[in-house]
Amino acid sequence: MKMAKQQQTYVGIDNEINGGMTSIGKIIRDAWVFGLIPETETCKGWNLAGIDALLQKVNAEWDKYGCLVSHLPEELAKRHARIHGEAMENARAAGWRGEHETDDES
Repeated sequence: MKMAKQQQTYVGIDNEINGGMTSIGKIIRDAWVFGLIPETETCKGWNLAGIDALLQKVNAEWDKYGCLVSHLPEELAKRHARIHGEAMENARAAGWRGEHETDDES
């Protein structure tokens, strides 16, 4: 008898590798910026379909602003700077250095 494969769920942005500096972490932070989910929502326990649905909502919001931070209204730009700035500080404190994101730039 075969056992059904247990559905994988997300660990939560606060339990992420690299201090949350991952693709899913960015989706969650952007969802916070746009107010799609509260900043207290870590998405722990979410399945891939839930994360994908959130990504679609985040992309729809970014499309309104040409996918550019510089096109965000002042309130959203300030929220973006705060949320992503704090995330980078926390990730660096956890040992993240950003090399992975810039490896292909040399």
